[in-house]
Amino acid sequence: MRKSIGKKITMYVVLAIGALISLFPFYWAAIGATNESGKLFSKPPVLIPGSKLVENVKNLNEAIDIGRVMFNSLFVAVVYTVLSLLICSMAAYAFAKFRFRGRNIIFGIFLLSMMVPYHATIIPLFKMMANFGWLDTYQALILPNLAYPFAIFLMRQNMLAFPNSLIEAARIDGSGEWKIFFRIVMPSMKPALAATAIFLFLYQWNSFLWPLIALSSNEMYTFPVALSSLFGLSRIDYGQVMSGVTIATIPIIIFFLALQRQFISGMLGSAVK
Repeated sequence: MRKSIGKKITMYVVLAIGALISLFPFYWAAIGATNESGKLFSKPPVLIPGSKLVENVKNLNEAIDIGRVMFNSLFVAVVYTVLSLLICSMAAYAFAKFRFRGRNIIFGIFLLSMMVPYHATIIPLFKMMANFGWLDTYQALILPNLAYPFAIFLMRQNMLAFPNSLIEAARIDGSGEWKIFFRIVMPSMKPALAATAIFLFLYQWNSFLWPLIALSSNEMYTFPVALSSLFGLSRIDYGQVMSGVTIATIPIIIFFLALQRQFISGMLGSAVK
């Protein structure tokens, strides 16, 4: 009993220390959002909230228009996540449950595409968007990478565990492939869908390099690009930067908390009802 209690205490202490280390950067950003820039570099460091939150947020809004930037980021991230989930799920279903010539070769090419450096695709992608006239538009941010290889791989691995007998029984009963996919297979993939949705949302929300290249007007900026514009050559208002970082983190936390139970189940492996 004493050994068991000692192990539990040790485990909880280690987990508490790990949690504090993980949460400290978020706490530091929140504290920085309430203080002026000079206090962020004071010795000893300031670890209590200040009184400059309203002023920092007001200055941040004047610099980047928080409402517009938040709308751009949410719209792009949500639309991309929904469309990419649909496309990647259909592709994963085809790779997992259909038998056709060259299936493994095509899937291998998808996996190999993950090894291509992202920076190598920037110039061809930019020329393509320019030819379409899509630069500085939402579709330039949403449409590329909708068929994300890792999302297809993750969904395929979960769909492989779905019993083929259920699909065959549905076909015998006269169900079409669309009905089987949306009414039978997808409801059992909720944990995997949640895990993939969080991954895709974070990927699009934190995307910086491509939006920086594809966007040219302040009205279209997403949060990473808008925050980068706050770093001037001579003076940087870190109170504004910390305010922007804190605001940009809130939607991610809300999205993860809303799907955390399904996310954990999806990462551990989904069960078939």
